[in-house]
Amino acid sequence: MIGRIQGTLLQKEPPMLLVDTGGIAYEISAPMTTFYNLPDVGNKVTLFTHLVVRDDAHLLYGFSSESVRTLFRILLKVSGIGPRVALALLSGLSESEFIHCIAEENISRITQVPGIGRKTAERLIVELRDKIDLQSAPDTSVARGDDGFVPDAVSEAVSALVSLGYKPNEANRAIRNISTSGKSSEDIIRQALQAMTG
Repeated sequence: MIGRIQGTLLQKEPPMLLVDTGGIAYEISAPMTTFYNLPDVGNKVTLFTHLVVRDDAHLLYGFSSESVRTLFRILLKVSGIGPRVALALLSGLSESEFIHCIAEENISRITQVPGIGRKTAERLIVELRDKIDLQSAPDTSVARGDDGFVPDAVSEAVSALVSLGYKPNEANRAIRNISTSGKSSEDIIRQALQAMTG
């Protein structure tokens, strides 16, 4: 099992990262909540990782903290929740928001995440309320450095939202409704997610 990766951040195109660890570069899928904490490309980064082995691929997922990785692993044990849905949950909701949703049995908030219907949300609450420490939710504030603006930030944002499970027209509509001028793709994605999930 690959538990942690430390190296140089070569590329970040949500939800995919490329991290060089001394000549070997790993492709890592990460939730948007991890993207918000990433340094600029070219800087050192440390990610806590989880390896999913399938017949046709080995998929590596990365997280900015051990607690988020732990939450990801707990989610994978819920029936009907695979890595893609778990990643969507941790992109649409911060760790703190998710824990509060479970504690407060906030089904409507959870179902705003793509791919999560009412029955799945109810199952998440039933199966997780005894498995996670509902008092341990961290501060919801997210600290991140200023990223360099990318020329095609809007297109990157749309692609990232589609890869998270939103339909192209939903992603485009959400981005049209926010100000994108001079913003990085991560900022656009964050605002669009906030707008779509209320």
